[in-house]
Amino acid sequence: MIFKSIRVRALAVAGIAFGLTTASLIAVYLPQTVTLAREPYKRVEKLLATDTTILGQPIAYPAREPARVTAVIVTLRPGEETGWHTHAVPLFGYIMEGELTVDYGKQGKKVYKSGDSVIEAMNTPHNGTSSGTGSVRIMAVFMGAQGVANTTMIDVKK
Repeated sequence: MIFKSIRVRALAVAGIAFGLTTASLIAVYLPQTVTLAREPYKRVEKLLATDTTILGQPIAYPAREPARVTAVIVTLRPGEETGWHTHAVPLFGYIMEGELTVDYGKQGKKVYKSGDSVIEAMNTPHNGTSSGTGSVRIMAVFMGAQGVANTTMIDVKK
């Protein structure tokens, strides 16, 4: 009998403690949640609007049909290169993190950092290098067509 009443008291104390803890957590975190919900934010943020590539070329879509959109994430470790290549289709690139230096040969080099957007050069040989201290991650969206290569690796003699 004594053990039963001790057990009941222990459960009652635990229940009260749980209730107070829960109430305390709600009192602390609920106002923060409500505050966050009221803070202004950009619902739509324009990343890029252009009719030319990074090198000033007009954007030209493949004449072949049907259209095919391909999205990929490219990750390069520090110092790693893409290798020289070209794109026959428009490519939207968004630097998710890190830094990328792209060598466009005679047209020079450009550096892209986290948050940058670009319409990549078309039919122009270029090579990207992860030039920051960490890896670079790039979201690439190709606006191509079935049967047309998004990327063609090439051999460039320096």
